[in-house]
Amino acid sequence: MIANLGYGSLVITFLLSLYGVFAAVYGARRNAPAWVDSARNAMLLTFPLLTLSALSIIYLLVNGNYEVEYVASVTSNSMPMYLKVTALWGGQAGSLVFWTWLMAAFASAVTLRKWDRDREFLPWVIVVALITLAFFLLMIIFFENPFERIWRLPFGQPVKAMFPPAGAELLIQPDGRGLNPLLRHPGMIIHPPMLYLGFVSFVIPYAFAIAALVTGRTDDRWIRLTRRWTLVAWLFLSLGLVLGGRWAYDVLGWGGYWGWDPVEIAAFMPWLTGTAFLHSVMIQEKRGMLKHWNMVLVILTYDLVIFGTFLTRSGVLSSVHAFAQSAIGPLFFVFIGLTLIASVALLLYRWSELKAEAEMTSLFSREALFLLNNLLFLGILVVCFWGVIFPLISELVTGQKVTVGPPFYERATGPQFAALLLLMGVAPLAAWRHSTAKTLGRAIWRPALFSLLVLAAVIVSGVTNWAALLGFWLSAFVASVTLYEFWRGALARHRTSGESLPLALWRLMGRNRRRYGGYIIHLGVVLMAIGVIGIELFQTETQGTIAQGERLTLGRFAIQFDELANFDTPDGRNVARAVVSVYKDGEKVRELYPRRDYYYESQQPMTIPGVRSTWEDDFYVLLVDWQPVSASGATFKVYHNPLVNWLWLGSIIFILGTMVAAWPDKDPETEARMVRRTLVAARA
Repeated sequence: MIANLGYGSLVITFLLSLYGVFAAVYGARRNAPAWVDSARNAMLLTFPLLTLSALSIIYLLVNGNYEVEYVASVTSNSMPMYLKVTALWGGQAGSLVFWTWLMAAFASAVTLRKWDRDREFLPWVIVVALITLAFFLLMIIFFENPFERIWRLPFGQPVKAMFPPAGAELLIQPDGRGLNPLLRHPGMIIHPPMLYLGFVSFVIPYAFAIAALVTGRTDDRWIRLTRRWTLVAWLFLSLGLVLGGRWAYDVLGWGGYWGWDPVEIAAFMPWLTGTAFLHSVMIQEKRGMLKHWNMVLVILTYDLVIFGTFLTRSGVLSSVHAFAQSAIGPLFFVFIGLTLIASVALLLYRWSELKAEAEMTSLFSREALFLLNNLLFLGILVVCFWGVIFPLISELVTGQKVTVGPPFYERATGPQFAALLLLMGVAPLAAWRHSTAKTLGRAIWRPALFSLLVLAAVIVSGVTNWAALLGFWLSAFVASVTLYEFWRGALARHRTSGESLPLALWRLMGRNRRRYGGYIIHLGVVLMAIGVIGIELFQTETQGTIAQGERLTLGRFAIQFDELANFDTPDGRNVARAVVSVYKDGEKVRELYPRRDYYYESQQPMTIPGVRSTWEDDFYVLLVDWQPVSASGATFKVYHNPLVNWLWLGSIIFILGTMVAAWPDKDPETEARMVRRTLVAARA
């Protein structure tokens, strides 16, 4: 009964989406507001209907209805309640329902806004949202149905079907296979929803961009309407990437946070274009420039969101994240192609109308530096895209799937990331419209001098790696410029208002959250860069098999294998847990408990490292293999990860800055006037 209810909700939502597309197009073409309102109501109905479908899946998961194939594949009796609920997105079919539910929520929310000034946008925003929704519902209903049940034929193998074949009866199973052990980490409980929220949020700016092209609105109104949506999408996608990195660090046994896994990159690519878009829209708002470019970026971001979902769901690439092979891969490919072709064709149709209102007058102006920033983001995107699709191309041409590894990505993107850091320091000091090398030099010399003092201190500390020295100098330079901008703005307000410096800084940030939230993001990036430099350039590792009581040495550290316990747990695991003592410079500093859990239900292992963590470094120990107690031997893999915790601290500050930038202003016009006066005083 519940399965039929959930499936019926999906079918009704699909038909409602098709109706909404027709009604919106008809209403827009015939100038019939009643039809547009009907399409809007159809859009609003999709959310409660999909909520009913999602709740139906959760009910089946929580109550252990193992006759439903999806329930049997992702849950078991031993799983706690919270894991049964989050199993909604633990498998392919359920995750697609979750994707559509979020899509309906965001699309419904945007249709609830007041449309008095922008009524012509409404039908086309609905069309884009409902076409996207209908595509995903099509795949769920016909290819990845989470409500399919398992039927037993009289003389044959069990079959999966929504409704019973002739003569079949339900196959009632006592237990399920359980969730993939890798998905039982807290990071994976939060990581997929954050990524999905980022993905579906980016559909909204794309929908407004298409609406602007269809209606011929060539001003920046669509950008202003979607500014917060874009920041929210970027916030969620950033959170998803950070949480995924933390999950990888804690569970996958890579010894690091990022392995250039294809599905990691698939989520990273729309983040790159989204970041470029957030920077370039400021040029259109300030100068009326880059209108074509912004359209290209938002179209790319939308199709990269669909492409990322395609890579995860199709099974065409080998990844720890990807689901099994599926028939939906070709459908994704067709949809990506059709939406890209249609979007570009519409852009070309309106190309002559998207003329810039000003010209770029200086190579040292802020808009020129922002454009260079965009080109670097797109350069990194090209490297990532080529690395991801190269296995597919090689298999198509040679018949063998050849993959590229982390060295390819690191060598190709490293210089571009360094150039982005440099621009992050230079661009805030450049003026809009016209800036010269001389005026830029006058603004830069103080923070540049301070960054050189930091570099000298790093050299004195014994660092000789040239790449690390460059990275530390760039980080110090960006931090110096950013803090200098805070100081200069607060001092100017202090002089004009008489407020104390702390109060002046607080109110200055409150009156221009977008600008100073961006600066906080820059500070977060600096701390993240320090963590990346530490682990990428100074990480050391070793592996060895040692008997009980023996030691394995790595630099100033050593571990001593003390004992090993092997036992079963009530929740269906076999746990092998080692006890090791960590020594630094001959002195015992910590006891760690690396372990490996083997889940009987899914017949899959999960490795849990033992980590001694400080602000200086992480000492990271993995239990790789072990012998019976009589043999008293175990194999350990050990990593020393300098400065890695600066990456996590920087991530927190990065997210905080994004939240500040996205927070709505109370009185935009008054605040804008105050900000302009403050900035004029700061420049004086």
